[in-house]
Amino acid sequence: MRVSASTKINTPVGVVWQIASDPERVLNFMSGMTRWEVASEPSTGLGARYRVLMRIGSAEVGGLIEIVEWRPPFDLAWHSVTGLDQRGRFRLRELSPGSTRAEFRLAYGVAGSGLSGWLAERVAAPSVQRHLGRSISQLSRLAEQEHRRIQAQERRRTVSQA
Repeated sequence: MRVSASTKINTPVGVVWQIASDPERVLNFMSGMTRWEVASEPSTGLGARYRVLMRIGSAEVGGLIEIVEWRPPFDLAWHSVTGLDQRGRFRLRELSPGSTRAEFRLAYGVAGSGLSGWLAERVAAPSVQRHLGRSISQLSRLAEQEHRRIQAQERRRTVSQA
């Protein structure tokens, strides 16, 4: 099953990347995510691994994922190593200076489970889609707040130097 969500964020791509790529901040914006913990060294970048769990209904599903694509500040992608078969991606694109298009994609499946797995994927899809939509909205909110904080710091620094 494949689901995705995207939005325009009124923030430079670098600010959005700092939040989306930081494993310490993922739980601040990822809806439904109950665990995202570093499971390797390095903690970020290509080859980094994380233990992740997402609540779908009353179940928590996930496993161990590995970063397989890392192109700052534009692309971050992962594949599952163990647990639920999944592939995810954050894709960021600069629309104009100070404006970013953010897209979150997730493909998942219950490997080798036949009809019951297919049914489970379909039943979970609306919940997963809602989580992705909320996640991208929360990422937008955090990035715009961070951008305003950075701008305020720069204004204070300019005033104090004058």
